[in-house]
Amino acid sequence: MQEYLSLLYPWLKVGHLVFVIFWMAGLFMMPRFFVYHQESPEGSEEAARWVEREARLRKIILNPSMILVWVFGLALAFTIDAWSQGWFHLKLLLVLGLSGYHGWMMAYAKKLARGERPLSGKKLRLLNEVPGIAAILIVTTVIVGKLYLS
Repeated sequence: MQEYLSLLYPWLKVGHLVFVIFWMAGLFMMPRFFVYHQESPEGSEEAARWVEREARLRKIILNPSMILVWVFGLALAFTIDAWSQGWFHLKLLLVLGLSGYHGWMMAYAKKLARGERPLSGKKLRLLNEVPGIAAILIVTTVIVGKLYLS
């Protein structure tokens, strides 16, 4: 199996990176949607449109992309036997955290759809920084961590 995966390695990497880009784009967009949604009058047509937009982003981009990031990423990990390398453990921990953030956003979208608005726009704007910080840490771990944490 590992020999077959090694032949596919460049394509696995392409798939992983492409879906990371899609996933990150969605992770940046969703909190902005939340801010605009919360700024719309409760129960209005505009609020209903934000519920629909959030659902589409979740179903068409965010959830499928996250799943494919994990599928391609785990296939890559098996291909290069990353399980024994320190940098990979750190990356895995960071991606698990980002996946948890994704899950929190999915739950928050459902709260907004029910008319609940527990966070302020300011807090949502701050939460919009989480994917950027995670991206910096993950990319640094993969590129620099491979040098020092192997």
